[in-house]
Amino acid sequence: MGDNRKEAKNDIFSKAFGFTEADEVREMGLYPFFKPLEATDGTIVEIEGHEVIMAGSNNYLGLTNDPRTIEAAQKALTKYGTGCTGSRFLNGTLDIHLELEEKLATFMRKEACVLFSTGYQTNEGTIQTIAGRNDIIFSDKDNHACIVVGTQCSVAETKRYGHNDMAQLRKQLERSDPNAGKIIISDGVFSMSGTLAKIPELVSLAKEFGARLYLDDAHAVGVIGDGGRGSASVFGLLDEVDLVSGTFSKSFASLGGFLVGDRSVIEYVRHHSPAHIFSASMPPANVATVLKALEILQEEPERLARLEEISVYMRTELKKLGFNVWTSQSPIIPIVIGEQMECFKFWKDLFEEGVYTNAVIPPAVPPGQALLRTSYSASHTDDHLNRILEAFRKIGIKHGLIDNNGHSAK
Repeated sequence: MGDNRKEAKNDIFSKAFGFTEADEVREMGLYPFFKPLEATDGTIVEIEGHEVIMAGSNNYLGLTNDPRTIEAAQKALTKYGTGCTGSRFLNGTLDIHLELEEKLATFMRKEACVLFSTGYQTNEGTIQTIAGRNDIIFSDKDNHACIVVGTQCSVAETKRYGHNDMAQLRKQLERSDPNAGKIIISDGVFSMSGTLAKIPELVSLAKEFGARLYLDDAHAVGVIGDGGRGSASVFGLLDEVDLVSGTFSKSFASLGGFLVGDRSVIEYVRHHSPAHIFSASMPPANVATVLKALEILQEEPERLARLEEISVYMRTELKKLGFNVWTSQSPIIPIVIGEQMECFKFWKDLFEEGVYTNAVIPPAVPPGQALLRTSYSASHTDDHLNRILEAFRKIGIKHGLIDNNGHSAK
């Protein structure tokens, strides 16, 4: 007897059966996603037997292959085993979890810290816990997906304001119930554009309207600011931000996430967030890696200086070539290509030229503004950077995006 469910319009799988776009792009040889890395030293990776410079990783401090972080992970494996097999709430807390929370709180100059198993869970799990009925969340429209999901899971009302649009945010605050609990949530550094939030204005509005301020610094802690303390510290305003979240999957060469803030708030999240209570805790090797990375960050400030030098150099040179890099202010530098298929073709030619980047298409970016997201590491050499620039110059001219005189051709 045949299965007629695939023909039924009300079959819950019908959307999946109708999804053919990925296979169509694969058949064209232009599919840029889920590429398996066969080997990597952090800056040079091997994909499909092809060695390329990695210009799309978030390995900002270049610590994923550092012998010291590897050794720390190995020692933790020997001492604690491979996993905790339980949640922090019950049997999954190790002494090094507590050590990391204490050291991160001290580093971020906050009273307390709570760890989550991923950066995504940190925001999703915190937002739905602290924003309840009769509360209002004010969220930047360009915020990361984990923030969006956190607002969707929360029973609070959510108002989304235009990206970095402080005038619209002010209007939303003015029109809101003065008796409602309020929290403004924003990425500190936006993951696609590389721009910073307007933190001085956010701090001012939060104070004026009695709101709390929450920054997701996944792309900022260990990347920018005073000693790598993130976006608010760029403006000397870290003390004015109520909650800061971060991840360990970028500068800290591991996996997991954290939230810092006042002790009472952190304790509330620790005891009420489903994402914390019902998830297995960070494995020992991951925790030990972060502890070592945090130590290196504080002992080797030259890594941050090198990262800033690289960021300025690449933004400047890409602009000189005629590329549109939006208004990047960080090691995340987007190169706007245009239409989706043109972006895929540009990505493929760049890959063949020896450079790996990330193709970003709608809805992650506006229609007609598909881009190649590049990001840089303190471990990139000048030779790496110049090879990346030469590849972009060559492919940009080939695709008619720039001309030989450093002008945009579109």
